[in-house]
Amino acid sequence: MADNETPSENTQENQEKGQANFALQRIYVKDLSFESPNSPQIFQKQWKPEVKMDLSTKHKKVADDLYEVVISVTLTVAVEGMTAYIVEVQQAGLFTVQGVEGGQLAQALNAFCPNLLFPYLRETVDTAVIKGSFPAMMLAPVNFDAIFAQAVMQKQKEAAEKADESTAH
Repeated sequence: MADNETPSENTQENQEKGQANFALQRIYVKDLSFESPNSPQIFQKQWKPEVKMDLSTKHKKVADDLYEVVISVTLTVAVEGMTAYIVEVQQAGLFTVQGVEGGQLAQALNAFCPNLLFPYLRETVDTAVIKGSFPAMMLAPVNFDAIFAQAVMQKQKEAAEKADESTAH
């Protein structure tokens, strides 16, 4: 972009040339829940947590070229068979994606965008847990590119199996 060009002029120019354009518009917490059903008794237990994590992503088109991507995580932490806390977070972002279609768009929405959002999700979870008076909970990094690639391979395998079944009959 030239020094005298504004970002919107550059975006318009990219559209006219058919080039891909990607922009993060906003990052926000869509939903946050923290509960500690067995406090204060849980604070008397020796802290050897058992952690169960459920993680998912989803996306939806909000307007032309504007998508909301959401990472959802539910952490259930137990100590000596007793639930210490449950934290649920939906970390979201709005992304402008132009000039990208098909597999590239799917990869952007299912891998690239979640990779950008994940550090914010980690911080939100950690802050909620600390505010609940528990030791910090730093989530391990997640490779959304690998998860996406695995999902694509699984769909291809299922499609091939269906094709084999239909030709066998």
